[in-house]
Amino acid sequence: MVNRTKASLFTVDERISMIKEVVAKYPNVKVDSWSGLLVDYCKTNGVSAIVKGLRAVSDFDYELQMAQMNLQLKGVDTLFMATTPAYSFLSSSLVKEIANYGGDVSALVPANVLSLMKARLAEGGNRGSN
Repeated sequence: MVNRTKASLFTVDERISMIKEVVAKYPNVKVDSWSGLLVDYCKTNGVSAIVKGLRAVSDFDYELQMAQMNLQLKGVDTLFMATTPAYSFLSSSLVKEIANYGGDVSALVPANVLSLMKARLAEGGNRGSN
């Protein structure tokens, strides 16, 4: 999804390219983007349920409101999956900040993303706000 409220390190097209490379081994995975409401994407593409990962209880409060709204608006169900505690602290902004200061994030991102992230940060950072 295109999120205009977040400052992204990569453009949407760059992120799609990286994700496609990572999931290429899974023939049943489709990588796509959308600018607008997720439920509109779901209805346009015949998706009847959304699966969302939850890191913490604080995520649940916001995501539950969204799930209820999505069901009300378009009849799209949402399923929640709790993350493994080993990754519950992760966020893209935290990983980006650690990498920006030279910290080792190699265990937190795929190898192709790591090399592109290092190159982008060496160039001076945020290039693709969406």
